[in-house]
Amino acid sequence: MSVESQMDLPEEIQHPYTKFSEWKFKLFKVRSFEKTPSDDSQHINKNQAEEVASSNKEIILRKDEAVPRGEKMDLMGNRQALEKDVNDMKTQDNKAHQNNLKQLCRICGVSFKTDCYKRTHPVHGPVDDETLWLLRKKEKRATSWPDLIAKVFKIDVRGDVDTIHPTQFCHNCWSIIHRKFSNTPCEVYFPRNSMMEWKPHSQNCDVCHNTSRGVKRKIQPPSVQHGKRMKPIADRPRINRGVKNQAQINNKNLMKEIVNCKNIHLSTKLLAVDYPVDFIKSISCQICEHILADPVETTCRHLFCRTCILKCIKVMGSYCPSCWYPCFPTDLVTPVKSFLNILDSLGIRCPVKECDEEILHGKYGQHLSSHKEMKDRELYSHINKGGRPRQHLLSLTRRAQKHRLRELKRQVKAFAEKEEGGDIKAVCMTLFLLALRAKNEHRQADELEAIMQGRGSGLHPAVCLAIRVNTFLSCSQYHKMYRTVKAVTGRQIFQPLHALRAAEKALVPGYHPFEWKPPLKNVSTNTEAGIIDGLSGLPLSIDDYPVDTIAKRFRYDAALVCALKDMEEEILEGMKAKNLDDYLNGPFTVVVKESCDGMGDVSEKHGSGPAVPEKAVRFSFTIMNIAIACGNESKRIFEEGKPNSELCCKPLCLMLADESDHETLTAILSPLIAEREAMKNSELLLEMGGILRTFKFIFRGTGYDEKLVREVEGLEASGSTYICTLCDATRLEASQNLVFHSITRSHAENLERYEIWRSNPYHESVDELRDRVKGVSAKPFIETVPSIDALHCDIGNAAEFYRIFQMEIGEVYKKPNVSKEERKRWQLTLDKHLRKKMNLKPMMRMSGNFARKLMSKETVEAVCELIRCEERHEALKELMDLYLKMKPVWRSSCPAKECPELLCQYSYNSQRFAELLSTKFKYRYEGKITNYFHKTLAHVPEIIERDGSIGAWASEGNESGNKLFRRFRKMNARQSKCYEMEDVLKHHWLYTSKYLQKFMDAHKTLKSQGFTIDSEDSSGNSLPLEVLESNDSSEL
Repeated sequence: MSVESQMDLPEEIQHPYTKFSEWKFKLFKVRSFEKTPSDDSQHINKNQAEEVASSNKEIILRKDEAVPRGEKMDLMGNRQALEKDVNDMKTQDNKAHQNNLKQLCRICGVSFKTDCYKRTHPVHGPVDDETLWLLRKKEKRATSWPDLIAKVFKIDVRGDVDTIHPTQFCHNCWSIIHRKFSNTPCEVYFPRNSMMEWKPHSQNCDVCHNTSRGVKRKIQPPSVQHGKRMKPIADRPRINRGVKNQAQINNKNLMKEIVNCKNIHLSTKLLAVDYPVDFIKSISCQICEHILADPVETTCRHLFCRTCILKCIKVMGSYCPSCWYPCFPTDLVTPVKSFLNILDSLGIRCPVKECDEEILHGKYGQHLSSHKEMKDRELYSHINKGGRPRQHLLSLTRRAQKHRLRELKRQVKAFAEKEEGGDIKAVCMTLFLLALRAKNEHRQADELEAIMQGRGSGLHPAVCLAIRVNTFLSCSQYHKMYRTVKAVTGRQIFQPLHALRAAEKALVPGYHPFEWKPPLKNVSTNTEAGIIDGLSGLPLSIDDYPVDTIAKRFRYDAALVCALKDMEEEILEGMKAKNLDDYLNGPFTVVVKESCDGMGDVSEKHGSGPAVPEKAVRFSFTIMNIAIACGNESKRIFEEGKPNSELCCKPLCLMLADESDHETLTAILSPLIAEREAMKNSELLLEMGGILRTFKFIFRGTGYDEKLVREVEGLEASGSTYICTLCDATRLEASQNLVFHSITRSHAENLERYEIWRSNPYHESVDELRDRVKGVSAKPFIETVPSIDALHCDIGNAAEFYRIFQMEIGEVYKKPNVSKEERKRWQLTLDKHLRKKMNLKPMMRMSGNFARKLMSKETVEAVCELIRCEERHEALKELMDLYLKMKPVWRSSCPAKECPELLCQYSYNSQRFAELLSTKFKYRYEGKITNYFHKTLAHVPEIIERDGSIGAWASEGNESGNKLFRRFRKMNARQSKCYEMEDVLKHHWLYTSKYLQKFMDAHKTLKSQGFTIDSEDSSGNSLPLEVLESNDSSEL
């Protein structure tokens, strides 16, 4: 039957579902932009639909004869479709609710739309990389967000349900978590005063209502004239201001009951001046509303009494009582000093009866103590029956004090034996500490507590020693400063000299016990060897060469032990960084760089002792790296970051002697070299980190200039035909073949050649014998590594370029034969031009700094202004450009990492450099070549392939130590020359201590922050730490 025919039928026999689509639309009418119905409304709608369906079913049963069978089946299908639509709408409603939850923060409930960057974080799951790095840095074990949220916000999210709780939290809450663990200032705020409560979806669901409502407009109050009836709306939780204010009042009263300090802290009513209300609020505690007592400041910048905030946190949780920002006891800090000064300067009236005195708040404790003393005197006055008046306890003699306190002393002794194991001192000091705290004398209590814990109120002796050493103060200068600071501040901030001497004993050789296995040959087993005479260990006889020198040194093995103990922390941290067990005992392989250099122009001081030359020789060593064998591989646990620094170059031997005096040099260094040779074949047993560990040593003598290498290896002087200390090339051979040479010399070969030179087994002539031994003319006595010293290589090459500049100015390539006067004129012209253009002052002897400034493109540009030929300009610029490309290869500590491209190009650059020398500059290098040009062009790649670096093994640290030697010598003005050298050696050793360097770094950090040592007992006097930098005792 068609629809039109049905509509024409009478109403009583029409099909009951004819207009089903119309009333179904009215019944389940839903708009996407309206509020989704709740579960209750959906349940009601479903019941209504079932009632309608049942009533329809009854109508169908009554009129069963009138309805055909096919139409009955249609009715059953329509009922199923109705139920399906109801379920679909319920599912759609829940999905909309969940979508709304996804836009809210789980912790604070703020919408993510307020963040322009849309930054969110999952509530469940592991933390992000940045937070994980922060937790590892702070050594926290938590690695998931639920743990962190529970710790910071006290919210348990493990039982969350996705249909009720959001699954993300906002970046502001993430910042609060970071602020908690990083302790760094961060502009974050917590937008709620209480924990967010989440409820299941309902008809009046706040989540869906707020989402659909959008931005809330300001509601205009209805006009009185119209008298319209207000439209009823769904019941939503509204904020009752009166109820909220009452809750705040009750909360504040509760906190006052918690702290219960009305008998301890001073009321603001006692203020002598009628201050403004806002000012009174700023100086009063926001919990008890009393005047601040021992004020502390939270991270949210609110002020409380220390006891009040600690009690509130303990009872009510880790939140600020004013704004409910997360706050922990460790976050509390003392306010700025200017605020404390204002607080202490407030005038208050004494609350004691019959005392109307106005006193400063800072001196209230002292004033109250005077009242208590008077009250105590009154209490005890009745005991004294006649005779002299009873004196105060502190005014009595020690014997009288003992007599008066004998009963109390017995009680304290009994308590200490019963409860504290007989420690009467601890009980009495604790009683005194509690008495000071009760009187609000917290500063004095802090000092006493520091003394009880062994820290004291002053600096640690090691800190004072680091300051004395690094500021180059002699003992007398330090003692003057110590007395001055003590007199000005009234406190012993710096420690006396005897405390410093006790501290330095553990930092110089001869303090730590050790053992060699097997024992060292011809070396004493005594481990308490400190500074010894340089000639000790050398058997002397009547026929020996008379040694006019003063030499002081450490025993080599004791010095190495002291250096390793000084680096104990770095070694253990290196093992931890390589994931090695702390209990590994080795063997550890220690690589040591040895350096030795002579110094000229060392002025002799007046005093007792032999007449010595005005020259000195210094022998030092640097621990370059330490490795440990782990299975089949070797792991490096320590590597010196600045191998050319004077801070790691430790002095071993100082002598006032001439390095050219072979006999004196041999006499002083031979015992030291004997100890070194003995250590090569033994293992050191040393306790480190509570475990006995084994150490082996590898010695590499690389920090020598060419003059000293030739001296100790028995070679002829630098002007010899055999120009190289690494190969057997003569000057002519090196000039003809500038690049292709290999390292052939060694210490063992030099010893063999010396024996041939000494015995002449083949009965050759002098020239034939000299050609056979290749320039060896004396017995080698120190083993050196065939290498190039980078610093002296720079100086030698710069000196050669300086001569090239002069010859180019004089156009020697045109007129080779010129007089000395003309050459002198070229030098003066060059010096004058360099001073004007490059600010380079002429020097009698080339130095490292002058060499670095001279070897630059700017210098070549300036020199070219004095040269007229353009062709020579190009040649000179190319020569300098090639040199500047080669220089980083031998100067850098690790060329494979720092300049890999230049390292690959070195062979090409060196060949091109050699080609220029033999063509464009043939007038200078025909048949001859300088020693360092030869080493630079021929041997650099081979040394780097063998050692990995040239610059790291240079003597620059020892050269810097020479300057320190001069400064220490000026500082220590002892009458005896021998004792003076001991002071210099010990002071220089302490200067290189890594243990003291840490203290000095901390001192410099404090000084850069403007730290001052303030007196608490003096009248505002302060002594800045800048006084420590003074080297003139008169300034102190």
